[in-house]
Amino acid sequence: MRNISFFLFVLLFISCDDEDSSSPCQINEKDEDMVCIEIYQPVCGCNNETYSNSCYAGRDGVTSWSEGECSG
Repeated sequence: MRNISFFLFVLLFISCDDEDSSSPCQINEKDEDMVCIEIYQPVCGCNNETYSNSCYAGRDGVTSWSEGECSG
């Protein structure tokens, strides 16, 4: 039973990952009412724009990103 619980936990953790570089870039409607914390953990949105963290990317409607600043 412990192994099954651990497996489900790992599966849940992986499925919550917003970084999916295999999916096409989609930009949803902006949510300007969303409040984001001011922690600098840059992400590169699929639109090739750097955001200060994943919350800001999501707030701007970006659906996928990778860790780190965009290059170029």
